[in-house]
Order: sequence, then structure tokens, then C-alpha cells
Amino acid sequence: MTFTHSPMPVFSMASKKHFDSGGVRLPRPLKNYPIRIAVLSLAVLSSLSPPAQSAERNIILFVTDDESPNLGCYGDRVAVTPAVDALAADGTIFRNAFATTASCSPSRAAILSGLHHHANGQYGLQHDFHKFTGWHDVVGLSLPRALARGGYRTARVGKFHVAPAEVYYFDTVLQAPVRNPVAMAEACKEVIEADDDRPFFLFFAPADPHRSGTVDQAAFLDRKPDLFGNRPGRKSYTGVEEVFFEPAAVPVPAFLPDTPETRSELAHYYQSCTRVDRGLARLVELLRAAGLYDKTLIVFTSDHGMAFAGAKTTVYEPGLRVPLVVRDPYVRPRGTTTTSLVSLLDITPSLLDFAGELDAEQRRPRHELDPREYWRDKPHVAGENLGPREVLATYQGESWLPILSDPDHAIRDTHFASHTFHEVQMYYPMRAVRDREWKLIWNIAHPLPFPFAADLWAASSWQAQLAAGPDVTYGPRTMAAYMNRPRFELYHLTEDPQETRNLADDPAHAATLHRLRATLEQLQRETGDPWIRKWDHE
Repeated sequence: MTFTHSPMPVFSMASKKHFDSGGVRLPRPLKNYPIRIAVLSLAVLSSLSPPAQSAERNIILFVTDDESPNLGCYGDRVAVTPAVDALAADGTIFRNAFATTASCSPSRAAILSGLHHHANGQYGLQHDFHKFTGWHDVVGLSLPRALARGGYRTARVGKFHVAPAEVYYFDTVLQAPVRNPVAMAEACKEVIEADDDRPFFLFFAPADPHRSGTVDQAAFLDRKPDLFGNRPGRKSYTGVEEVFFEPAAVPVPAFLPDTPETRSELAHYYQSCTRVDRGLARLVELLRAAGLYDKTLIVFTSDHGMAFAGAKTTVYEPGLRVPLVVRDPYVRPRGTTTTSLVSLLDITPSLLDFAGELDAEQRRPRHELDPREYWRDKPHVAGENLGPREVLATYQGESWLPILSDPDHAIRDTHFASHTFHEVQMYYPMRAVRDREWKLIWNIAHPLPFPFAADLWAASSWQAQLAAGPDVTYGPRTMAAYMNRPRFELYHLTEDPQETRNLADDPAHAATLHRLRATLEQLQRETGDPWIRKWDHE
């Protein structure tokens, strides 16, 4: 089978309704006919909102599952994401936003605590036999806890995936199918429309576009693609306007092999991403109907990059680079883009800053909670190892709120990434530091073969290359090189953005290697990283 690249998507709709964005109906396209989706400015529609009736400075934190910046507002010409694009047109696009780790639970714990996973204790996946859990004393910095102390009512819907639940406690847990973001949005009506003069904080976390472990049996391939949560047979979820993509039309990122298997999986991934966009569109409709759209900060991001080998569970750019779109109705200008370097660690201090609940000088919540006092009357916890107190006293992130008013404002010069586990069987600690020009990766367990998440190993895009042998390429690397890493990887990102030429052993770059090693060790020390001992012990 021959595949050709097309700059525009080939897709069809799967419902009796027209595809719409933000409540505005667009003409129905012909099936399998390339169309351009107009990006609608949400600002144009703001005059349709009814008079405001409720509290000011509400917050929605929208965190998708395993999504790279495959959005129209990031220049992706195939993505069908009109709701996010409209949010960006009336907000701020962060071009250099990075996760601290490309693993679900550790990243989500970092988002909700403002601490690296090696500091908050969520070393790996929370669910099932993996059983990783964070330190109880994180309760003093926990985002939902801090906002609640500041007078916010808190609610979450969808994927949670962190522990202990009492540390990251929400007043309300809404029930909805996590693969149907539109239904999730409908479930949020009780929070948005509540007769309550307190502002709300809503953590909205769909399971899309995470792999689902079910395959598309209708695919004309021996190795069937994962459905990425899509319903088989091109069926739709209730209330969702599905968009279907043809494998020949999707772009293949440089870190992936351009094969029929990869393209078929990417087509399902793009469909799942579009379903996420529909959930955001419905949320915006509900906010407008309640008169709260111009009283609500909306943050759209993902826990880390797409679920393909070479991205998820690595500290390479495709695993760490995430979308971050923020609309703050209280600032001008809007419709801006920033290249400032930011981390998902920065979300908690930023949201507290927006709420007036950040003690910026002390880098902690303004209404401080003493964790030891909190657990004192809870004997089931008080006798446990609650965590290293000195590490859990202050945030390791910074507020990016000033960037919304001044896109040139900088809050950091470097980004520090930290990975230890994904699944419990996958011990492979890595630490990485990057600035705007260079990146250093320290593969602490480099004598071991690189371990695989179960879903990434089973992926047809990986298995097809694995069957071809160790010398075949997977993106820029051979299969053998992907599975066997050196101790250090040094990349000149401005000249080598795909991280293909490791300069760690090049004498011409010894000074750069030494400088970044020193920076990495300093960041480990500052953030309480126990793996700093590996410099001396191995």
C-alpha cells in the first residue's frame, strides 16, 4: 500500500448534527472531502453571554491525557481543534511548555503539587499493582487544598490518577464517561450553575487521547492499530461529533517511522484529540450560558506528549513538550504568543497567584497549612513516613501569570526533567536539563535495556519495526540504539532539534557537557532528588 502526505485532513463526520464550535453551527462537509475549519474567535461571541450572576475569578484546569501540541493554533494543518484554537486566539499560546516527566501519575502529581515527582513521592503509576503514592505532607502545598482554604469550592471530573486522595482532596467528584468529554462537560453543570457566591476550581481531565488497549479490527493491516479510545466501526459517543482521519493524510512526526502502521495509529490519535476539543467547546458553551465565561480562567494542557515510543516515558522533546493555552479574561492584551520557557510545575503557583492565594515571597500558599498539625488527629496516617519536610515546604514552580500581560517576561532559563518509573517493572531513572540551545540527558540506569510500557510495546507502530530487526530505524535512531542508551546524551537543540547527534563524547563540546552536568546536579540538590547519590555511588 502506498501512502501520500496531504497538507489537509481527509475526514468525515459521524452524526446527524453539523460540526460546530462554541455553539456556532458550520456547514456540513462532504464525506472524505478536504475542508478548512475556520477558527472562531471566542471574543466575537462574548456579547452573547447573559449578565454575570456568580462569583469572579473561577478556574478551569483542563488536562488531557498523552497529547502533544497537535493543535491548529500550534501550526498543525491537519488537527481539527476549533475550540482550543479559538481559546488561543483570545488568550496566550505558550510555545515552550514542558512536562517534568512523560508519565501520567508522576506528571499529574507535579501539576497538582508544584513539586517534581522525586520530591512529592509519586515515583510511578498510582493505579492497580503499580501502587505508587506520594508523601502525605504534600497536603500543605496541594493545589485543591490551597484553593479550598482560600474560599474556593473544588470539583474534579475524569481521570485523577494520583495518591493519596486525601492530599489532593476535592469537595466534589463528578461522574461521567472519561472517553466522552462532551458528557464530562455536561456533568459539570452542577458546578458551573450552582447558586453559590464562592468561585469554583474545576479539574477537567478526559482520558483521551491515551491509548485504550483495544484495536481496530477493521484496519487492512496484519498489525491492527490501537483505537485510542475511539469506538470501533466509526461509531460515535453520545453527543459527540466525531471526526475521522485517513492514514494517508496525517503528518508523521520526525521521531516516528513513516509506515502504514504508524499512520493508521496516528489517524486514530487525531480523532481522539478532536473529541477532546468537542468537550472544551461544550464547557465554553456552559460558561457562556451561566454568564461566567468572562469570569473564568481557562488553562488547557496535557500531562505529557503522545503515547508513542520515542515520546511517552522518555525525556526526549516529543515526550516532554506539551500544549499550554491560557485565557485570562482579566488581562490585556490577548491573542498573544510567548516563547518563554515554562514547566507544568508552574501551574499550581500560577493558579494560586490568579486566585490571590500565593505567598510569592515564601513560595507557598498564602493560607498556610501545617501538615503535621493536619495529620495529628488522624492516627491512620500520623504514624507513617509523611515525607521529607524540608522538601515539601515550598513550591518548585514559578507563576507564569506575568507572562499573560507581557509575553516577553521570563521566569526561568532552564527546564529540569525527571523520570524514574512508569509501570512498577519499568525502573529506568533519567534526569535531563535543557536551556534554549542545549540539552543534557543523564541515563542513570544506562547499563539496563530501556524498558517499555505495556501499551507502547504492543503498539503496531513499534511491533512492525521490532519485527524488522535491530538495524532498522525507528525515527532518527536504530532499534538497537533506542533500546540501549549511553550514560550521557548531549544535543545542540538549535542545530539538532530532533536529538539525533549525541555530542557527549565530542571533545569540542566538553565544556558544555561539564556546564550542564553542574547545572543538573545543582537542580537535583535544590529539589531534593534522592538520585543525586548516583553521581558518587555508581
